[in-house]
Amino acid sequence: MKLNLTINGEERSIELLATQPACRFQLGGSAEQNAHVESPEPGVYSVLMNGRSYDAFVEETPNGLMVSLQGYHFEIQVRDPRRWSRKGGASSGEGVQTIASPMPGKVVRVLVKAGDVVQAGQGIVVVEAMKMQNEMKAPRAGNVLSLPAREGATVLAGEVLATIG
Repeated sequence: MKLNLTINGEERSIELLATQPACRFQLGGSAEQNAHVESPEPGVYSVLMNGRSYDAFVEETPNGLMVSLQGYHFEIQVRDPRRWSRKGGASSGEGVQTIASPMPGKVVRVLVKAGDVVQAGQGIVVVEAMKMQNEMKAPRAGNVLSLPAREGATVLAGEVLATIG
């Protein structure tokens, strides 16, 4: 599973290859890492990595997670690119916004054309993944500025399907 992270304001990505206790992951484009992780109580994690032991304390905050590790504090926001979020694009729903595929799949239907006027919540593109069809909807009213999605095309998670302005 790939996740997008913001750690103290810096954008990073992580790919989780196996979860606890025998974790495997890649941070950014770095080499695969291994760690043994246990949680003796909620919010406390004991991590054994590269022969060293660490205790991590994790607290949920309104802005994400606050992680304390060896006297250092990290403010972390975690976003799953496969999940649609109202926070994407412009904060007030103005400006150009993109509609991206939340998962790898196949475009089975394109419901609009470039230049069409759409309403918030209107279907734009249907993507099929694991035999389920997912309708990607307009996050707000506007004009379809571009529509790179094509019926029958294979798409990756995060690939732009349409742009609305």
